[in-house]
Amino acid sequence: MTYQTLTIAIADKVATVTLDRPDVRNAFNETTISDITRAFDALGRDESVRAIVLAANGSAFCAGADLNWMKKMAGYSHAENSADAMQLAEMLRTIYLCPKPVVAKVQGDCYAGGMGLVAACDITVAVEEANFCLSEVKLGLIPATISPYVIKAMGEQASRRYFLTAERFTAQQALRIGFAHEVVAASELDATVAAIVKALVNNSPNAVRQAKVLVRDVAGLPVTDALLADTAERIAHIRASEQGREGVQSFLEKRKPAWLN
Repeated sequence: MTYQTLTIAIADKVATVTLDRPDVRNAFNETTISDITRAFDALGRDESVRAIVLAANGSAFCAGADLNWMKKMAGYSHAENSADAMQLAEMLRTIYLCPKPVVAKVQGDCYAGGMGLVAACDITVAVEEANFCLSEVKLGLIPATISPYVIKAMGEQASRRYFLTAERFTAQQALRIGFAHEVVAASELDATVAAIVKALVNNSPNAVRQAKVLVRDVAGLPVTDALLADTAERIAHIRASEQGREGVQSFLEKRKPAWLN
């Protein structure tokens, strides 16, 4: 499978998807959206891949929508705008629902739709110099399509502020509000991401996949009898699974589990 706006490398069970339009600060257009959707769909189904890193080339991680694409959209009808927005929504959902854990490696500024890309990932590591901005209202727009993921990532209160003000905020502020998991010096970015990816790859692939679904399904739910029954069924099911049995047995026998061989 070939991509016009991405590069993909797979090594040691890790796929690195790199946004590769540095001349436009990795802003995305319809081609980028299609490339990302296809890439994450394919990698999600690739049994040789245990984890995915979403990275970018150049000084910026992603500046949001490409200006030429925005110019073209200005002439779209309502129906055309709806169809275009649905393609972006499908891209974000494909990342969010990807059965493999996804780590965002943010090496530079991340604006508007770029924040949606990051928010759809599972783990975010950013460099200290990175700035973030939900700039849509400055252009008379709203961050609608990315909102389900950004609000989940930073919370309702932070979203109220940054959706409405379009203020730029730092990586440390992103860390404080929960949008980023770690903020590191640029010299430490590669090593930090590598350590997280190593932890992901060392774990049971099935358990990681099910744990990702568990967070998505349980977050925000009240603790009811139905929830207790559901979570009890989930642990019972995975205990009886092949990897569940192998994991416990390998621990008791003080050996590596089969998925590390």
